[in-house]
Amino acid sequence: MGSHWAPADSSAVEQAAVAPYAARRRRALSDQFQGERLVIPAGPLKVRSNDTDYRFRPHSGFAHLTGLGLDHEPDAVLVMEPTEAGAGDDGGHHRATLYFRPMSGRDSAEFYANARYGEFWIGPRPTLEELNRRLGLPTADLGELEVAITKDAGVVHVGGMRIRLLREVDLNVDALVDTSRINTGVDLEESDQLDGTLAEALSELRLLKDEWEVEEMKKAVAATVSGFHEVVKMLPRALTHERGERVVEGAFFARAREEGNDLGYDTIAASGNNATILHWIRNNGQVKAGDLLLLDAGVEADSLYTADVTRTLPVNGTFTDIQRKVYQAVLDAADAGFAAAQPGVKFRDIHTAAVTVLAERLEEWGLLPVPLEEALAPEGQHHRRWMPHGTSHHLGLDVHDCAQAKRDLYLDGVLTPGMVFTIEPGLYFKNEDLAVPAEYRGIGVRIEDDILMTADGPVSLSAALPRKPEDVESWMAGIYGTSGE
Repeated sequence: MGSHWAPADSSAVEQAAVAPYAARRRRALSDQFQGERLVIPAGPLKVRSNDTDYRFRPHSGFAHLTGLGLDHEPDAVLVMEPTEAGAGDDGGHHRATLYFRPMSGRDSAEFYANARYGEFWIGPRPTLEELNRRLGLPTADLGELEVAITKDAGVVHVGGMRIRLLREVDLNVDALVDTSRINTGVDLEESDQLDGTLAEALSELRLLKDEWEVEEMKKAVAATVSGFHEVVKMLPRALTHERGERVVEGAFFARAREEGNDLGYDTIAASGNNATILHWIRNNGQVKAGDLLLLDAGVEADSLYTADVTRTLPVNGTFTDIQRKVYQAVLDAADAGFAAAQPGVKFRDIHTAAVTVLAERLEEWGLLPVPLEEALAPEGQHHRRWMPHGTSHHLGLDVHDCAQAKRDLYLDGVLTPGMVFTIEPGLYFKNEDLAVPAEYRGIGVRIEDDILMTADGPVSLSAALPRKPEDVESWMAGIYGTSGE
């Protein structure tokens, strides 16, 4: 079994385009934590059922600092070892090393006997040399990790090394660090605070996207637009299936796997009253002519950057009068949010602009139980019955990116060139909502676009998908010739 195999050839491996960008991200992190050892795990494989695992995806903080996407290297850990000030990588204060399980030789038992890591079972894994070439990052065998993490660890004021860990990513690494802390007298409550600050910093590091990241976001959005086209093609079949929402979900998923790595998140394919359920991912309902289909979906690129786009489509290709009325209100709110999104404006002002429009329409329709000014006041918020969620969130490696950033840099932060975020107002009138006339019930509408902030203002990355109701109808008719029948 261990003989007569051709040797692995790593001579053709070249440095990845992301390598210099990842190096700059590590340098930015290094500037914040001089003199401290930083430990950032990728995470392990996760069991789905018995002896089968989910497809591996590394933690976003690890992917951001290394540039590794796809399903590379479960169990890998990035360790940034402090140096004298300015003596580290790229003039920084740390030397980074990537620890991972290297490829076993084809003459080893693991090659054909290990169903979780063996090349015979799961395909080739990179060697230490290959990842070093690809990432421009020193590499080492995972067997050396324990010493790398625990050496000289201890209480700082008695000469020990302070460790900061990205926690709850790899429980084995958590245990290794915590045991070292206990054995060297480190205060665990204080360490939790230190670890939390590292997680916060990793989130904040992603608030501004570099040029490479922006291009990856554009790829993810382009693939997502293709997925929406596929869904419209499949609507006639969805109409005939008892679980038509699954037909929609499957059509988008196929495009996500063909053009990207995976879905960025579970697809919401919600028809009829299901469109009023904000996180409807069961997708087991029927798709009926005359209903609206709310499709919230995003393709994750091979780099792990994801899009997040929503369109609400008339299943038979034509909006009814009441559907168009609600849809236009949401579109006007989205446009108001887009107009408000200018450099130097607070992130939260996007939401204020959008919900003001929605509240005004609700008042015009006689649905608000109080005057508009009272509804919009902080202690009022009566419009939230029909628009309960935020209008925007940052987008990138995570669909809700930068989620651990401090409030003053996120909700209270200022819009800055390089930010990528969504604008996604909605209105949701449930069948069981007796506070609205019957004609509104069962209508859920959300319109969501992915926005890049530039020095000249916002740019919609998802503008290729129609938004105006007449454009949506024309687009759908052009794909499969809907006639409303």
